[in-house]
Amino acid sequence: MRICILGAGGLGSVFGALLARQGVDVTLIGRAAHVDAINQNGLQLLGIRGEHTIKENLTAVTDARDTEGEFDTLMLGVKSTDSEAALAGANCLRDRVSVALSFQNNIIKETQLADWLGDASKVIGFSTFEGGLLEGPGRVNNNMTLETSSYIGELDGSASDRVTTLAETLNNAGITTRVMDNIQQVMWEKLTQIANAAGWSVSCEIGNPDLTFADAMVLPEGAEHYLAVAREVLSVYKAMGYTPQNFYTPVSKLKELDSLDDEAAIATITAIGQAMLDGGYRSRTSLHDDILAGKKTEVDFILKPFIDKATELGLEVPTVTACYRIIKVLDNYLK
Repeated sequence: MRICILGAGGLGSVFGALLARQGVDVTLIGRAAHVDAINQNGLQLLGIRGEHTIKENLTAVTDARDTEGEFDTLMLGVKSTDSEAALAGANCLRDRVSVALSFQNNIIKETQLADWLGDASKVIGFSTFEGGLLEGPGRVNNNMTLETSSYIGELDGSASDRVTTLAETLNNAGITTRVMDNIQQVMWEKLTQIANAAGWSVSCEIGNPDLTFADAMVLPEGAEHYLAVAREVLSVYKAMGYTPQNFYTPVSKLKELDSLDDEAAIATITAIGQAMLDGGYRSRTSLHDDILAGKKTEVDFILKPFIDKATELGLEVPTVTACYRIIKVLDNYLK
């Protein structure tokens, strides 16, 4: 199998490293410093799966025009805000790709890929909770995984050999992947979880750059705010006909937050926060990190869909709307 990853950032590099290590022919398209380091010294994979340097089965280029041959799968790994430019720069690949999927956290990624390819039948649904952080050129930290870290499926819910084959390839590489007949729900539920976490953390903690995700969860007011955001994004998710499943257990607690009364839900949130602190978990959402780094955020891809869908369904989401407005003001002054 040959796989091209358009966007060799943290997550793209993790997938590329794990797949190449298993013997898959991988081409990464990334930024010059990262590509140069990979070509000189290999791709260094750090983190929860140990330390490895991958040199075999791995090609790194800065421009899609430098790729060679045809690819069974293209994986889109750039930020949602960069999709249009990245795909436009990869037009030479459109007729050389059999299947395309995206790592991104948004609900338009499949449509964007279909429009780019000119053929919606080439696009499959994908969702992952694998974590990757670039620690420098040629170095990526695989800092997150789960018992089932990824889901894949045809967008119409049908079964197919291509989905089964790709799932087997990912599983063989150690990326635990499950084939789903409801991949649309999986993608919406993940976005629900991310919108909850991102909107809450920025609106709670952005004034203090030393605070991480758990610091506000252990406070009553922080837990109450977390629950308020959760209730609203869940109201939209459920109004679409979905029931929370906790696909990304144990980090997902949407079922509990939906079913428990306020007091029990708040206790659950504070307990999660305390467990994070006790375990030394000191991280933030990527949207929160982007703001602290002075980068434009993906707020219009993460929170705005819930506001738009709420309007469509006749629901009120005032807390989510307030979070969105706060982040949009901050985003306006970022580059």
